[in-house]
Amino acid sequence: MASYILKRLLVIPVLLLVFSVVIFFLIQAPPGDFMTTYSAILAGSGSSLDAEQLDAMRVSYGLDKPMHIQYLRWMEKLLHGDMGLSLLYMLPNKQLIGERLGLTVLLAFFSFILSWLIAIPAGIYSAVHKNSFGDYFFTVINYIGVAIPNFFLALLLMWLFYDKFGLNLVGLFSPEYEMAPWSWGKFKDLLQHMWLPSIVLALGGSARLTRVMRANLLDELGKPYMITGRAKGLSEWKLVMKYPVRLALNPLVSTIGNYIPQLFSGSLVVATVMNLQNIGPLLLQALSMQDMYLSGSILLVYCLLAIVGTIISDFLLAWIDPRIRME
Repeated sequence: MASYILKRLLVIPVLLLVFSVVIFFLIQAPPGDFMTTYSAILAGSGSSLDAEQLDAMRVSYGLDKPMHIQYLRWMEKLLHGDMGLSLLYMLPNKQLIGERLGLTVLLAFFSFILSWLIAIPAGIYSAVHKNSFGDYFFTVINYIGVAIPNFFLALLLMWLFYDKFGLNLVGLFSPEYEMAPWSWGKFKDLLQHMWLPSIVLALGGSARLTRVMRANLLDELGKPYMITGRAKGLSEWKLVMKYPVRLALNPLVSTIGNYIPQLFSGSLVVATVMNLQNIGPLLLQALSMQDMYLSGSILLVYCLLAIVGTIISDFLLAWIDPRIRME
């Protein structure tokens, strides 16, 4: 098991290096650069910069260098723990990301736990009570959950709670707490606003996970070892929970690597619609402004989360399934 873990950990630096190359060159694929976008915004607002000023700013930001030189400079800073300077905010990227990372982690954690608390019991019930009213009910709900875009569900729920109960649930804080220092009152205000985004982010994922859980559990319930267990007189509930449920969890656990980055991004559109102060809107703005160092740093964090999530799912699979551990 120790060698299994060590092999997975040694892969992380190699994958991050590969991802950093892909990310940096994809970000630079659109025509122009940050100064092109910035000058276009200035022109739209009625002001402008002359060519000499634009060239001087491009030189000061290092945008006049070839792409591979810009990448090597970025990597040199990353190796020293420096994510570079945001061209849009003129602040260190580490500070910008760090300010939103705590809220992003908290929101992602609540959404992840909620999606599993919904998906696993619903999937077990649907599989054990196949073709019952409850199974049909959960099936319809799952199809609706998969079909409805998360941002539309967010708009619908925000309107419903505001219209029926007078609750304004936009953002993660009330206006008086948004810029205030952390206190017990601000934390309570965060919890009062966090439950709705958590539900919105969890519902789409839980609908998919429920379908996966039901399908895999149905496959396991018809296998010979279940017939043998019943013949030996084991109770149905104990038999189902001890063997087929553990095996049906494998596909769910294997999706953690993809699911965690999605939750951390806060589903970009949902985070923008609900004005969530997490990393998602920051990435969207950085990409639209071609702030390559900020967007590259955020995307690299997402790649790290995907790698870590995949490693976590590998560990969990080896823990819950002895066949994988023996292999």
